[in-house]
Amino acid sequence: MINNIATMDTRPQMAVAKPTASVTSMGMPPILGFKTPPLKEKATIRVKKLRRGDNIAIVGDIDDDYVDIVEEKINLPDKEERNFFSSPTLITPTFKRKVKYLKNCYIIDYIQSPKPFCGLGTEAVKNLAEKAMFDPKTEGRIVTFSAPMIQDASPAIFFYKLGFRFTNPESNDYIEECLRKKIPDIPAQTGMMYLPKSRLHKLLRYGELF
Repeated sequence: MINNIATMDTRPQMAVAKPTASVTSMGMPPILGFKTPPLKEKATIRVKKLRRGDNIAIVGDIDDDYVDIVEEKINLPDKEERNFFSSPTLITPTFKRKVKYLKNCYIIDYIQSPKPFCGLGTEAVKNLAEKAMFDPKTEGRIVTFSAPMIQDASPAIFFYKLGFRFTNPESNDYIEECLRKKIPDIPAQTGMMYLPKSRLHKLLRYGELF
């Protein structure tokens, strides 16, 4: 018997792209009401560098890695100066004292955020902390002097929450008590503050400590 069914080609068929005339792209019409999103705002921070040669003496409690402790001799006024009728042959008394001189560090002179409570101030301090940590001369040391910008207002609570501490232990205890009691309006605290190394790493790792 003769099979009249034609043989079918079962090989896969490949599509071949055919050249077509190029089409000129047309510009999209402007979208009504669309505005380019503004660049991210930043806090204004003013910083300068303090040097060991400035001989800034520190009074209060501060980590040892922030200061050079120097033993100095002090001469008291001699007997001749204190008593006109005393003998000039008396030995001038001296005594020694230890003075803490601040090492190379960054100092925050001023900081202001265009939008409060948005993390812009925290980001600015965090960027400075990273810069200070990789600076071989400062090794992460940052200080500031908390002073009221306006009446009954001070940045102390902001810096305290970021890890800064006063060199005056009583000020630290007072702020800690206010935070524990959740006092809404903490009275302004003034004085020198510094960022301990242990809190520096927490700031860089977590961004905010509160």
